[in-house]
Amino acid sequence: MTTHSSTTVSAGQLPARRQARRRLAGLVAFALLLVLLIPLSVVVGSRPIGFEAAWRAISAFDPANSEHLLVVHLRIPRTLLAIVVGAGLGVAGAIMQALTRNPLADPGLFGVNAGAAAAVAAAIAYLGTANVTAYMGFGLLGAGLAGAAIYALGDLGRGANPVRVVLAGAAISVVLLSLTQIILINSDERIFDQYRHWTVGSLQGRGFEVMGPVSLLTALGLGIALLLARPLDALALGQDLSRALGTNPARVWSLAAIAVIVLAGAATAAAGPIGFIGLTAPHLARFITGPSHRWLLPYAMIVSAALMLAADILGRVIAPPGEIGVGIMVALMGGPFFVAMVRRRRIAQL
Repeated sequence: MTTHSSTTVSAGQLPARRQARRRLAGLVAFALLLVLLIPLSVVVGSRPIGFEAAWRAISAFDPANSEHLLVVHLRIPRTLLAIVVGAGLGVAGAIMQALTRNPLADPGLFGVNAGAAAAVAAAIAYLGTANVTAYMGFGLLGAGLAGAAIYALGDLGRGANPVRVVLAGAAISVVLLSLTQIILINSDERIFDQYRHWTVGSLQGRGFEVMGPVSLLTALGLGIALLLARPLDALALGQDLSRALGTNPARVWSLAAIAVIVLAGAATAAAGPIGFIGLTAPHLARFITGPSHRWLLPYAMIVSAALMLAADILGRVIAPPGEIGVGIMVALMGGPFFVAMVRRRRIAQL
């Protein structure tokens, strides 16, 4: 009898173990893809650099060598920033889809894109800001204020209705985008040109002065997100069931909102508004992992980082001698890919 019981338990555990191995293998495969893209990102660009020269720039840096300066001060921070920005947007998108139970949700629902755009436009027009680092500061401020406004309007502190949050986000975004257009229409061509370079979404010219604060904020947001993995699984079942399972929906909503605002706000402030990463990467991850956020969040982080880095690399080589902003490349890659996912099979349930 005992032997039969043990055999039954083992047989029941086998599919779960097999699924766990498959998830782990997929995560390792995406991580290896990301690792392979990193050296490619360092050597590819309008000025190609050999792998040997790039390694010498890292191992024996010569400040008088222009190739070494390009690798250390531009290519490496740009590569790392693509990974950080992509990871932040992917996880923020996965959280938004879980909170709203909407498969088409992305971080923009919390108004971070519109808030950052309005703040950067105002800084350029009224303060004469022309520095990438300053753009990041103002963009982060605008994203935070917009997120705080939606937090208040959505009444997230007392538990949230997903419909109310979506409506609040849409309303705030429309108002802020209208203010941005008013600022630009009443400004001269130079201001519009400066804003245009930021709003298309680009990693060009971002150095370690941008990489540092964005990395710290993204690490904070990712830490909060990973701690919410189990509560998000419960919240996806609905507020009544999540309470029955011992989860406090208001607390989860509040912490998740902070994580989304920090992750998406830092990414948008550093690289400009970038769409489709926060929408597409969680769906791709969900096809492999299922709805469990303990697997979904790490998958979304790795997948979105790889997509962002691949888009940035393609943008440098597709139209030489110039380059196409990563925001445009992500849309060009993500749009058809997302349509193909929808046409081939039903979008994975949240």
